[in-house]
Amino acid sequence: MPQEHTSLVPGSGLSSASPTVHDEPGISRPVDASDPSLPETDTLKAKPANKNESNDDDAPSSEQQDALVIDWDGPDDPLNPRNWSYKKKWAATAIVSAFTFISPVSSSMMAPASMQIAGEFGITNTSVIALLTSVFVAAYAFGPLFLGPLSELYGRSRVLQIANMWYFAWNLGCAFAQNEGQLIAFRFLAGLGGSAPLSVGGGVLGDLWKPEERGQAIALYSLAPLLGPVIGPTCGAWIAQKSTWRWVFWSTTIADGVVQILGLFFLRETYAPILLEKKAEQMRQSLDPEKAQKREIRTVFDGQDRHRSWKQIVKKALIRPFVLFYHEPIVQLLGLYMAFVYGTLYLFLTTIPSIFEGVYRQSVGIAGLHYFALGVGLTGASQLNARMLDRVYKYFQEKNGGVGKPEYRLPSMVPGAFLLPAGLFITGWTARPDVHWIAPDIGIALVGAGTILNFQSIQTYVIDTFTLHAASALAAVTFFRSLAGFGFPLFAPAMYSALGYGKGDTILACVSIVVGIPAPFLFWTYGERIRNASKYARQSIPR
Repeated sequence: MPQEHTSLVPGSGLSSASPTVHDEPGISRPVDASDPSLPETDTLKAKPANKNESNDDDAPSSEQQDALVIDWDGPDDPLNPRNWSYKKKWAATAIVSAFTFISPVSSSMMAPASMQIAGEFGITNTSVIALLTSVFVAAYAFGPLFLGPLSELYGRSRVLQIANMWYFAWNLGCAFAQNEGQLIAFRFLAGLGGSAPLSVGGGVLGDLWKPEERGQAIALYSLAPLLGPVIGPTCGAWIAQKSTWRWVFWSTTIADGVVQILGLFFLRETYAPILLEKKAEQMRQSLDPEKAQKREIRTVFDGQDRHRSWKQIVKKALIRPFVLFYHEPIVQLLGLYMAFVYGTLYLFLTTIPSIFEGVYRQSVGIAGLHYFALGVGLTGASQLNARMLDRVYKYFQEKNGGVGKPEYRLPSMVPGAFLLPAGLFITGWTARPDVHWIAPDIGIALVGAGTILNFQSIQTYVIDTFTLHAASALAAVTFFRSLAGFGFPLFAPAMYSALGYGKGDTILACVSIVVGIPAPFLFWTYGERIRNASKYARQSIPR
């Protein structure tokens, strides 16, 4: 058995089978159990629970017991996910990104087929037609609020794979829907399962990669949920033109089944408290019952209040996203800005067909190809930023004496804050029959570039700030953005009908300038002060 660490601290009994509380990583420095200076006895003397109590050997308190604190076997422990081989870490990153990709494909793939569905089910209300697409994104707002915390109780891999199986089942059900009510309900339920990677996936990357290595992995992970809605409508347009809308759901279900099979083989548990708890449980089972009763075995992540009831543990974990949402200015401010950016993206996804089918009189399939303009912007900017995120981080880290800060993720947000409104202006004022269609495509590409630069910067900042509770923090941020992704497309037809593309996009561009451009500079200046006042940010400093 690998060498364990002990810490002479008070405890109170063996752990239960209920989930372990992973709230307080700070514990007294472990003592090496192999130290020859330690007494060779089965029962080690524990520090008194009360500072005023006597430490007299003749009058020990019945509450005092030995504590064996389980930690990694040094910084190079191969069981620590951050010490896995690059091949293993990239395999896990690729699987998580695939989960994060396939669900957003479903969220938007049916958009070009929505009129075909409306015709079959007799739907005439334009808001209900838009709801068929956006209800999936509404589920994104609520799923992470409980799936993120559950991953911090039961592990990332287990929650990701069970949630994906849930998505698989209800997405398949959408293909067999017989009326609009069934389709809307099945879409919402599928979205709940498909929302898991949006928060849990970020937690996996925080578990796997050190801060100075995290940029490229998060660049891939951040691209997936934005590239999915680009590829989805392109494929959906040709499916709608050449086949039945039901193949939109059958095809995504088949693709998700392939990803799920790969996940079963290549996605292992990465959450450190869960892995160390398994290690602690193996040690408990290795002790004979008499010795086990005299010694508490717990992990370095367990707080002194670890013996609370199962209901208390789950309750605290499930309300954590709401606590972060309510108390953390970082989550509130970045969440609101990300909501605007994400809402704008989904507004574009639903209006691209109307621009190229209505203004330029193109067929459904040809109009769907213009989604690739958004994909070019997303992918091109993502690839450039992937190479710069870690370089910029290391540059400022070296200037700061080797100490990294989450604020070193913000520089790439600056060009994104300018590209987004520029793209909105260009798209809005060039979407006219007398202007070649390449002009709005250029604007759409700039919107994609601005979107991904903002997303990658914000997500890496949140993960670096709340590493241990990254899933809960991302769940809180995702709540904002998903509500915007649900709501923006619902008012888009009325706005563009009343104002036209030029004025409508100008309003969005002005909001983007007022909110987005000051954001990176304000967080660069005041971000560290905000983090120092945060309970959860202090807990998440990497060990």
